[in-house]
Amino acid sequence: MDSSKLKEVVTRFNREVIEEGNRKSFDALMSTDFVNWSAPDATLRGAEAMWKTFDTVLRPALAGIQVQILDQLCDGDKVTTRKTVSGRHAGPLFGIEPTGRMISIDVIDIVRVRDGQYVEHWGVNTLAAVITQLQMG
Repeated sequence: MDSSKLKEVVTRFNREVIEEGNRKSFDALMSTDFVNWSAPDATLRGAEAMWKTFDTVLRPALAGIQVQILDQLCDGDKVTTRKTVSGRHAGPLFGIEPTGRMISIDVIDIVRVRDGQYVEHWGVNTLAAVITQLQMG
């Protein structure tokens, strides 16, 4: 795939999966051998754990969730994306009751794409800092 097609796969994931919560799109975009290397332990590295992060943690906590892609770069079969995930804190988030505040999580993801699907993921984000801010009021 050329770099524009690789970027389209990642953009589609961000729109259809993260923003819209579309399970069919998630299933279509995830390889059966997908590995999320950013997961805290090996039991959480599969696709289903990633789905649960969005479906049971972020989407319920952030009303009107939006992903703003700021930069995308390709190197071979890897797409690096710098983005912001934002929304209104309208549901519990890691035990913190809704505050109604707008929150924004900065993210840098690297995704290896094969045959139009996510095969591997690495990422860093500012979620821990956001949680700390919410706890402080």
